[in-house]
Amino acid sequence: MRESQLKIHSENILPIIKKWLYSDREIFLRELISNASDAIQKLKILRDSGATKGGDAEYKIAVSIDKTKKTVTISDTGIGMTEAEVEKYIAQIAFSGAEEFFSRYKDSDKEAIIGHFGLGFFSAYMVAAKVELDTLSHEENAKPVSWSCDGSSTYSIGAGQREKVGTDIVLHLDKESEEFLEEGKIKELLNRYARFFSVPIELNGQPLGNGDPLWMRAPSSCTDQDYLAFYRKLFPTDPDPMFWIHLNVDYPFKLQGILYFPKHGGPQYDLKDTAIQLFCNRVFVSDQCRDILPPYLMMLRGAIDSPDIPLNVSRSSLQVDKNVRQLSAHISKKISDRLSTLYKMEKERYQEIWGEIEGVVKLGILQDEKFYEKAKEFLIWKKDDGAWTTIPEMTDKGSEKKIFYSTEYQRGAPIFESYRAKGIEIVMANSAIDIPLINYLEEKQVAKFQRIDGSLDDCLLDPTRERTTLDADGKTYASRLARFIGSAIDLPEIEVEAKSLANDALPALLVLDEQKWRIRDYFAMQRMEMGELLTKKTLVVNTNNKLIQTIERLQEKHHEVAREMSKSVYGLALLSQREVDPKKFEEVVSQQTQVLEKLSSLLV
Repeated sequence: MRESQLKIHSENILPIIKKWLYSDREIFLRELISNASDAIQKLKILRDSGATKGGDAEYKIAVSIDKTKKTVTISDTGIGMTEAEVEKYIAQIAFSGAEEFFSRYKDSDKEAIIGHFGLGFFSAYMVAAKVELDTLSHEENAKPVSWSCDGSSTYSIGAGQREKVGTDIVLHLDKESEEFLEEGKIKELLNRYARFFSVPIELNGQPLGNGDPLWMRAPSSCTDQDYLAFYRKLFPTDPDPMFWIHLNVDYPFKLQGILYFPKHGGPQYDLKDTAIQLFCNRVFVSDQCRDILPPYLMMLRGAIDSPDIPLNVSRSSLQVDKNVRQLSAHISKKISDRLSTLYKMEKERYQEIWGEIEGVVKLGILQDEKFYEKAKEFLIWKKDDGAWTTIPEMTDKGSEKKIFYSTEYQRGAPIFESYRAKGIEIVMANSAIDIPLINYLEEKQVAKFQRIDGSLDDCLLDPTRERTTLDADGKTYASRLARFIGSAIDLPEIEVEAKSLANDALPALLVLDEQKWRIRDYFAMQRMEMGELLTKKTLVVNTNNKLIQTIERLQEKHHEVAREMSKSVYGLALLSQREVDPKKFEEVVSQQTQVLEKLSSLLV
């Protein structure tokens, strides 16, 4: 056994690698089993090409724990190393053994090799006070080699003990890392990082049951049950997903994976709650894919595997570049294509699950111009009668027909029923994202939208019954009535108008300018205080309504009763349009009671 110095191919030294290169100590196991898998893949390539006959017929990686000796051992039946190769690939930190291997075997399957046998090996020192390596090369007449290092710049190398081709790496754990002597902990890490390795893995002699992921198979060979079973493997506690997209791209980059649309129980979901697992050549890298997927796809679940994803040297984070942006654009296109096909081929099912997917569609339209161009054909709206529609179906080509919209909480209100009585279709805009979406669609000149109480639309008026005769002061009946009711209500934020409405049963309605409604909704979404401008409304009283006509008749003989009834009309409008401030609800109800009491006194 002789001693020598580590040759550093960068300015880093082992303490820096141990402290700064890897952000998570658990990474050591991923790196070492990746190296073991690389060694086995290299041996397979050499055998398939006839370049060697050496090695065991059984390919496998074995991990064993010895609590007494406080060691964790990773063994493989791979290519092994000669003494010269140990000196070259282990003693020279950051030298890429994989790159040199493929310079010789250019026609081999490079993607089968996971990483570099260099820096990854030295991740062992994140948990180990000492590392020993015992290896036997596949080369004919090769002799086993032993290498050991305690984390300093000095190592020992000499004759080894291994009898079969392959490599043993023994980690003598430091005191801070004895948690990795627990079989449950190691099993958890192996299941996280290596469950999709093609090479069988054993832990303390027991097979883990890892194997090829479903994304490696052709989509045509996968059944619905295969996809559901794979989803349960990834997310065992989740309900079955609604549908999925199988990604299989070879050009201009390689990308495989399966993305699922999960059940969230409604259109609201947390965009921070990402659950897409990122792999690089089957090795788990991260469950954070924010740079690969745009925000509107963050609710998806599944797995993506690509050797073209640029990772940092420790394979612990993503480096955003042109490839990442291309991957993101391609995935978005695949999602829009899948949604388009679902809408065209299974329209009823698409409508049934709309509540689960509308957030993706609507956010995608707002955030991605290319997605919008595709999504505008499958953006659907539910009408007041429960039927589904699209904007093209509600507007004539080339026309500027308005689309009336409302929210579910307005259903049943007199103003809502007034539109329905006229046979006017109303689309329901219940989602918080609907107002930004409506603004965007108007910018695109797709259609003009109007909230049912965003203006007094002509369809609600009956001009044939308008009383336009002027009195001695030059005032119309409507203007006199509006002035009286306005003075009775006596609120600076309320302006009163009297109009001839088509629906005689409607005493009054509250109107707020369309743009102010939208600003108010935005403020509500942002939980911001609304200024005085956004509280100003117009109370439109109906000159054809019997209650309003009674107020007009009572002005002279029962002035105070008429004033109280005017306040009551305003209160009824607030109640019917769900505009009552919760803090003033009791006050409004009490006022209605007082009016009834005064009216009853007139009858006694």
